Amino acid sequence: MSHTKIILFRHSPLNRGFTLVELLIVVVIISLLAMVAVPSYNVSIAKARRADAQSALSNLAGAMERFFTENGTYIGAAGSSGTPTATGAPWIYHTQTPVDGSVKFYNLGIQAASAGSYTLRATPIGGQADDGYLELASTGVERWDRNNDGNTGGPDENHW
Repeated sequence: MSHTKIILFRHSPLNRGFTLVELLIVVVIISLLAMVAVPSYNVSIAKARRADAQSALSNLAGAMERFFTENGTYIGAAGSSGTPTATGAPWIYHTQTPVDGSVKFYNLGIQAASAGSYTLRATPIGGQADDGYLELASTGVERWDRNNDGNTGGPDENHW
């Protein structure tokens, strides 16, 4: 009876791991993938935060309509319940968004208010600061300062 040995792996002093060149190639590939993935991720995060601010502005608009129904004017929805003002931080709704998170990315405010109309604004802060403000008017007009130049007069800034 003869026994046959099958050698699956032969250990040699020359085949002990990876060469420096192989490791450098892996590092370069991972770096290239990260260069593509990280900016895409950051854009997605900024869009999600902006969508949350848009939702908060819509909810603040609903609060403004309830305030108008009760008071016959939009004036007084800002300030505090003891000292109402025409503009500033709303006392009838949250003043920052996201409303349920600890890190805030937008300040909510009443930019203008009269007896029959209003303009609401979400101003980006913190990690969102370079995104440009969002506005919602009582007429339903939505504006976004896409180029972050301080006004919404540019092309493609008259909607979210």
